[in-house]
Amino acid sequence: AFTIQRDDGQFQCITGPAQVPMMSPNGSVPQIYVPPGYVQQIIEENGVRRVLVLPQTEFHPGGHSPLHHPPPPPPHAHLQAFIPHPHIMHPPPHLYSGMAGGTGDMNPQYISQYHPAHTTIYSEQDTHPPHGRAAFAHRDERASKTYERLQKKLKERQGVGGGGGGVLALSKDSPPPSPQKSRGTLPSGGDLQNGLGGKGAEEQAQLSTAVTTLGKSPGRGKETESGELDEEAKALQERLNSICKPVVTDIQARGASLSWVAPSRTEGDDEPKEGEEGPAEPSFTYEVSVSYSGKDGKYKSAYSGVELSATLQDLRPATDYHVRVQAMCNCLQGIPSEPVSFTTLSCEPDKPSPPRKASGTKSSLVLQWKAPCDNGSKIQNYILQWDEGKGKDAFEQCYYGPQKQYRLTKLSTASRYSFRLAAKNDMGVSEFSEGVHIMTSCSVPAPPLSPELIQSGVTWLCVRWQRPAGSPKEDEISYVLEMEEEGSGYGFQASYDGDELSHTARNLHRSTTYRFRVVAYNAEGKSNPSGVSEFTTAPDRPGCPCRLAVKGKPHPTSFRLTWEPPKDSGGSDVTKYVAELSEGLSGSSWNQVYSGSAMECVCDGLSPGCSYQARVHCFSAGGESPVQTPPVPPGPCQPPRVVGKPKSREVQLRWAPPLVDGGSAVSSYNVEMFTPQMDEGREVYQGSELDCTVGSLLPGRTYGFRLRAANKAGVSASLINFCLGLRWEAPCDHGSEITSYLIDLGERQPILTGPVTKYIIQNLQPDTTYRIRIQALNSLGAGPCSHTFKLKTKPLPPLPPRLECTASSHQTLRLKWGEGPAKAQLTDSLQYHLQMEDKSGRFISLYKGPCHTHKVQRLNESTSYTFCIQAFNEAGEGPFSTVYTFTTPRSPPAPLKAPRVERVDELCEVSWETLPPMKGDPAIYCLQSMQGNSEFKQVSTPLNESTSYTFCIQAFNEAGEGPFSTVYTFTTPRSPPAPLKGTTSQLLQPYTCPIGFL
Repeated sequence: AFTIQRDDGQFQCITGPAQVPMMSPNGSVPQIYVPPGYVQQIIEENGVRRVLVLPQTEFHPGGHSPLHHPPPPPPHAHLQAFIPHPHIMHPPPHLYSGMAGGTGDMNPQYISQYHPAHTTIYSEQDTHPPHGRAAFAHRDERASKTYERLQKKLKERQGVGGGGGGVLALSKDSPPPSPQKSRGTLPSGGDLQNGLGGKGAEEQAQLSTAVTTLGKSPGRGKETESGELDEEAKALQERLNSICKPVVTDIQARGASLSWVAPSRTEGDDEPKEGEEGPAEPSFTYEVSVSYSGKDGKYKSAYSGVELSATLQDLRPATDYHVRVQAMCNCLQGIPSEPVSFTTLSCEPDKPSPPRKASGTKSSLVLQWKAPCDNGSKIQNYILQWDEGKGKDAFEQCYYGPQKQYRLTKLSTASRYSFRLAAKNDMGVSEFSEGVHIMTSCSVPAPPLSPELIQSGVTWLCVRWQRPAGSPKEDEISYVLEMEEEGSGYGFQASYDGDELSHTARNLHRSTTYRFRVVAYNAEGKSNPSGVSEFTTAPDRPGCPCRLAVKGKPHPTSFRLTWEPPKDSGGSDVTKYVAELSEGLSGSSWNQVYSGSAMECVCDGLSPGCSYQARVHCFSAGGESPVQTPPVPPGPCQPPRVVGKPKSREVQLRWAPPLVDGGSAVSSYNVEMFTPQMDEGREVYQGSELDCTVGSLLPGRTYGFRLRAANKAGVSASLINFCLGLRWEAPCDHGSEITSYLIDLGERQPILTGPVTKYIIQNLQPDTTYRIRIQALNSLGAGPCSHTFKLKTKPLPPLPPRLECTASSHQTLRLKWGEGPAKAQLTDSLQYHLQMEDKSGRFISLYKGPCHTHKVQRLNESTSYTFCIQAFNEAGEGPFSTVYTFTTPRSPPAPLKAPRVERVDELCEVSWETLPPMKGDPAIYCLQSMQGNSEFKQVSTPLNESTSYTFCIQAFNEAGEGPFSTVYTFTTPRSPPAPLKGTTSQLLQPYTCPIGFL
């Protein structure tokens, strides 16, 4: 058996016969270490070298073997290339001779250059011991000596001498034993199994091979050696367990030296006889482990090797340690020795942390520090050094004493000082700490100057400020930028706090004024705020002008265009409008027709009977508004398709959006259903989805569906396919079946059909007459053509008329379109479809019929409404017009209640109810009164006493005057007499005195 070490450090025992693939970096056969009694044989087959490890027979240097042996076995074709991997093979550091008559180290070249003719190879069945496993492949020197002693004992019992030419005399050319490098740990000293790396198993395999070679009973050889080998392993295990505790010498503060004695032999070991060489000492490995948490604490490995001494480093000063040693040999591991304790010496303190600033003023500093580890000796004093504010690396001592704080005085204001600290005990002075820079305080900063504007944007302002005048450069000054939004009522709020001299305030409102001020502060406190600066964000560009429309009736060469200001002005007033026209509906070329501040213009110099497109954009301080052409209704939709199999009473439809949306997103779809019994279509769906389910159908009926899309500009036109339907009777085929028909359309390409008698010709021109004839064909040829007949396609559906508002009130709009009487005639074939946009953006039907006027009622005052119109006749439905917007006017104020008149002292107070403003238009009141039976007049003062007055109140606004309220009658009271001016007296009589009043 061979024992190999894998990449993961584990050991694996391979029992023979086995195939072990190995690798060689240079292509040569690598060194192979075989156990005593075995040799290697190199066989090359098909360019692949194979190495066979086989048992060795008797070897005579001067001639051939005296015994007759069978010829060597043929090459093993089933063995793979035997290439040792560098991680598997671990060559021993020393090669011992270990052979009779051999001295010195063996040249390793003999191993790979051994010639197979110098040995006799046993057959394969003779090379295996009775227990079915090959001899162990690795052994150390002590095992080799034991093997030799066992061989001598066997020779003595069998009467065979130990001469050099005996069976067990090994040749010098035989490879030496390979020391065992494994350090595996077995569960116990006696728990060893055969072939698993134990020493007893190794010797047992070797002894079995030797017995087989001598031709003796294999069973007897096994019984002879088993007990002795178990005793050898137990003796070695006991020897490993008997190691003494180490001796600690040269104890220092951060290290110590250890030494120990190798395990000694036990009393049960066999002593060598006189004249015999004693067994070689086994190779021991030692592991030293240390614990600093007590005798029974956790131990960590500190050394592993073959030396009998070690030096422990990186220990802690003045610390108790426990150390123990453990011996190992091959795969056996002894019990750790008794731990020995020692205490490291004390030393100077550890390097302290830098001092820190506890407090300070303009001319003083108070420094504090923490005590470092004293390493077993109490710290007596601290040494504090400084650079005296010179900014150089030269330090001078400023304090020496046991305190852990110190106050320095008479320092300069806003100056930087460097300090470092060391600690001292009985063992010495520690290293100085890292230098630390500490500044004295400054005075409170002066108020900075007012902030300045660097740049402004729509939603941001970038401002900067200056450092306060007179502040030293060493003074660490920070700033707080405060901002107040005009009209917010929240006051100044902090927008920035830091040491930068500029800041960009973001997420602001456009075209809004903000107020800024700066406060500087340092360790001493805050300065007074700076002066206030006001900055305004830039305005944004305005939106597009809205409600672009034609005012009045267009003339042959001109029309008046009007618009309203954009809903979003961008924060600044619009300064200029620009109107442009494009002839035709392509919109490829635009010409400016107006530029100014007015919101209407006259477009003249036009060509009669031509279509024009108009657009308007505006300018303000924020820039130019986006140019947007008015949208048009979507393009025609493709017919809807049926999804799945139609059911008896419902069908599911699905469709795709139109290819052209008209410049505005499609807001809704309209599906109409037609049957042969219905003259007009019936709406079955209106919504924004792309599918619907139509129910309540009759089984076995034919239904048709039409789809239209709508956006804010109107409803799309139906897809019109002009076609002609033909039907004919089949002519006589004259004995050969008719195979096809040829339809001749004159100038168009003839159409070839199958053997049918009806056909629909599609994709024809509207309102066009076609000359048609039909010809039948069979296998014999073409028959004569039919008579020529004429058919005409339907004309195009009518174009939409122009829609205008002829009268309006605050709740109604009267609309008119086209030319004709208000009431329709029975003979009119042209009809109209009027639609209005609702709050959700969909167009709903208002009127469908031949009339040219319609009154829309139940509207809201001062509200804009959007309309579109469509004309249709027997040719089909024409396209919808562009949208028209009309606005209802404001209504005059509602009637008020009668006013109330109250007397206050000697005055009369008249009060009435107020009306809320209507869309920004406040109400104005007119109070009138009537004296007696006269007419109502505006109230004037003063009023006459004891007179009856009648009051009423009226409200009016820009829309007009409201009705008068009900009247209120009030009679003024009589006034009291005037005060007397004085009294007069006449001549007094004895009993009377006349008195007079003035």
